[in-house]
Amino acid sequence: MSCIFCKIIRGDIPCVKLAETAKTLSFLDISPTAKGHALVIPKEHSEKLTGLSDESLADILPVSKKVAKAIGAENYNFLQNNGRIAHQFVDHVHFHIIPKPNEEYGLGVGWPTYPTSKEDLAELGNEIRSRLQ
Repeated sequence: MSCIFCKIIRGDIPCVKLAETAKTLSFLDISPTAKGHALVIPKEHSEKLTGLSDESLADILPVSKKVAKAIGAENYNFLQNNGRIAHQFVDHVHFHIIPKPNEEYGLGVGWPTYPTSKEDLAELGNEIRSRLQ
């Protein structure tokens, strides 16, 4: 498999490991946006979050919480992208823990909104809930 994160998991590519469990690996990002920028990845390969098993996902948040505490950043982003248009550039699910020490370093995020109504939101909510069954 040519996935760079799978190669890191196998030990074919070195990393600065922070934490590891049977299902999860965390290491420092080699192109950080701030000091302490870390990745948390499932060892199970999946391109997108919806393809991961619940078993793999169950370990992600506890490991992420421990790593975030160890990094010690008061302010940080916890980010996960799915698909190129959503800024995913490695086709293996991964979560970023990005310290935000000031306005210069860390993640810069715009939050564009679009107009909607309470009625449209209610209709969309009903539609989504019907697919959750």
